[in-house]
Amino acid sequence: MVSTPAGAVPEVHLSGVTKRFRNAALALENISLTIERGEFVTFLGPSGCGVAKMLDLVGLSHVGERYPRQLSGGMKMRVSIARALVSRPRILLLDEPFAALDEMTRDRLNEELLRLYAEQKWTVLFVTHSVAEAVFLSSRIIILAPHPGRVAHDVRVDLPWPRTAEMRESSAFENMVTQASRLLRGVYKS
Repeated sequence: MVSTPAGAVPEVHLSGVTKRFRNAALALENISLTIERGEFVTFLGPSGCGVAKMLDLVGLSHVGERYPRQLSGGMKMRVSIARALVSRPRILLLDEPFAALDEMTRDRLNEELLRLYAEQKWTVLFVTHSVAEAVFLSSRIIILAPHPGRVAHDVRVDLPWPRTAEMRESSAFENMVTQASRLLRGVYKS
């Protein structure tokens, strides 16, 4: 995780952002948020070429000649991450990239993503519906309230880095998952 010096310019700053769809449905309302360079921020809420180097970076150089139909679900997700990395981004935007995977593959890819995050020093904006995934990956979790989406809670995840598979079994991790789950359930009541 990268620490930002005091007074540094934020990587992303949103002020009063609202999104209304053409059918007039209000999706987001008055979102104000500052994200510092190097933060891994996850948005958690209800539903409402250069490929060879990048394949090597995500551990898939051995399948570079295969067709997509010959890859497992996990490999396809890693290829999609490699595609995103081709342009060498400072900010990585990921919208539920592991949602369709089984839990073991998802956990393994979470660990791989954090390895790349530490290596590449990105700022990451990650969307998921999995509280445990949000806690494992993030330095902060933004919990959105529904209808319209708005920031209900901004939660700092004070778990040690690097995050490891063993951390998922710790009481600190479980407590953080419980806390985030309670806050998420609470947005439905308000």
